[in-house]
Amino acid sequence: MAQVPQTFFDALAVRTWCGLALSALGRAREEIDAINVYPVADGDTGTNLYLTVESAATAVEAVFAGHEAGSAPVRPPSLADAAHAMAHGALIGARGNSGTILAQLLRGMAQVLAAEREATHTDGAGLSLALRQAADAARQAVAHPVEGTVLTVAAAAADAAGGAEGDCGTIARAAHRGACAALAATPAQLAVLGRAGVVDAGGRGLVAVLAALVETFTGESPGIQGPSGPLGLSGPPARVGPVGAESAQRPGGADGADGADSTDGADGADGCGRAPGEEGGTARDAAGGGEARAADERGPDGEGSGPAFEVIYLLEAEDAAVGRLRQRLDGLGDSLVVVGGDGLWNVHVHVDDAGAAVEAGVEAGRPYRIRITHFGADDAHTRGGRRPPRERVQRAVVAVVPGEGLVGLYAEAGATTVLARPGEPPASGELVEAVRRAHAREVVLLPNDADLRHTAAAAAEQARSEGIRVALIPTRSAVQGIAALAVHEPDRRFDEDVVSMTSAAGATRYAEVVVAVRESWTMAGICQAGDVLGLVDGDVAVIGSDVAATAEGVLDRMLSAGGELVTLVLGDEAPEGVAERLESRVREAYLAVDTVVYRGGRQGALLLIGVE
Repeated sequence: MAQVPQTFFDALAVRTWCGLALSALGRAREEIDAINVYPVADGDTGTNLYLTVESAATAVEAVFAGHEAGSAPVRPPSLADAAHAMAHGALIGARGNSGTILAQLLRGMAQVLAAEREATHTDGAGLSLALRQAADAARQAVAHPVEGTVLTVAAAAADAAGGAEGDCGTIARAAHRGACAALAATPAQLAVLGRAGVVDAGGRGLVAVLAALVETFTGESPGIQGPSGPLGLSGPPARVGPVGAESAQRPGGADGADGADSTDGADGADGCGRAPGEEGGTARDAAGGGEARAADERGPDGEGSGPAFEVIYLLEAEDAAVGRLRQRLDGLGDSLVVVGGDGLWNVHVHVDDAGAAVEAGVEAGRPYRIRITHFGADDAHTRGGRRPPRERVQRAVVAVVPGEGLVGLYAEAGATTVLARPGEPPASGELVEAVRRAHAREVVLLPNDADLRHTAAAAAEQARSEGIRVALIPTRSAVQGIAALAVHEPDRRFDEDVVSMTSAAGATRYAEVVVAVRESWTMAGICQAGDVLGLVDGDVAVIGSDVAATAEGVLDRMLSAGGELVTLVLGDEAPEGVAERLESRVREAYLAVDTVVYRGGRQGALLLIGVE
């Protein structure tokens, strides 16, 4: 069905734009992934942008659903409500470097669109101001802005919009043309793009979003134009070449939306066709993987090696604390982007010490939805060499962990992590996304919680339907996951590795020490609110009033059956000295048993205990 153009920028236009942008990024996702060589050649920019806009669109739909469920007559949400929802949805759902920057672009627009709470709409002049604020806000959010990136494309779009006069359709067209021209110039501004023969992937995604904005106000989807004609960018390899002549739609494809190869310069869904005369292949062939680290660490051409981890989390914190956090993280790594405001922030950084990046967030406020991705020892990002940006690693481990401290521990062991905060278990979709982020042909999934077995099974089944080989090891505690990771050998046959990890996890008895929140019947008798409970293998075994004494009772029960290694994971609320007391107990009463202690952070339990 043809899209009905919107005359003004109102709540319905926000809703329409989000839907069209999501569709456009869905069509262009694989193409954008294929040209992703900067700042990290990990081939996920298109996917990250899609997920970010999907979160924004979902939030806007929720606002409309809330109004439609109200009493009659049904009144649409205000422009301010819709704009705020779009920005908030993008903020909490932002993925990767480009997705985080896009979230700030949308937040900048919302600051202008929602400036007058009672306004029902804005006009072309208001849209121009919103685009200017978006570009400025995004640039301010990046620690070390680099030209030839999405920031350059956003600034060019705002400049072009500012030089135009007319209705929203006219302003949107001007912004789109300016963005296209800037996108075409990115290979000349950033040497890594020029050598790879591609334009900036984040900028390419923004052009798709702006094309959706044009369609919102005109009903027509524009082509992506270079300075003199259609830009040579369609489908793999999305390479830059001579500007071609007028092109026709590729037979057998819906406007070339699937990004399939075209040898006649055919336009894609938003007008990006490969230039005539360019040979086939993919961006990985052109780039050889490309250099991947942020230019502020490598020099303007993107040369050099870079950190091993990508760390992303949402953060509840005051503005002053975020200022200090920026300085701390800037000293730890690169590609630092901190976006948001009003007490809620999205933090993105590439570092070697993932634990330190998370700890910095803990010092600043309350981090959650922590995602840590290990680029891999042989990744182009970490070794500065040339590697295909879409090459999958052979095997990865994805683990659910209950505290920020364990997130760093697991990540340093090479696992892709999903943080499960107390009362906030991850959904199957979050686990599927983590499996995708691991970017491996084979994945070992560690749920580390008996209550997550069905959620993890659903995620594993979904990942298998996408062609990923997934083995689910039913770990019921983070200490079992630690034991499994300790014997993980990615060079071993997959089945052998899974059997070894499963055996190690199964041989690890687990316990936790918690505080009862209400009176209840248990296997050990009746407990009252405030009692200290010691649970062994999921059942209450000890009821006490002192944390250390209860933990000693639990430990004695576990070691009575033997053991060689005790693992203690301390929560933030564990009393001082409990670890030392338990270590002393093991040394004195159990010869030849070693003890290792980790800090788990806000993990829910006061103490986790594992005995192998």
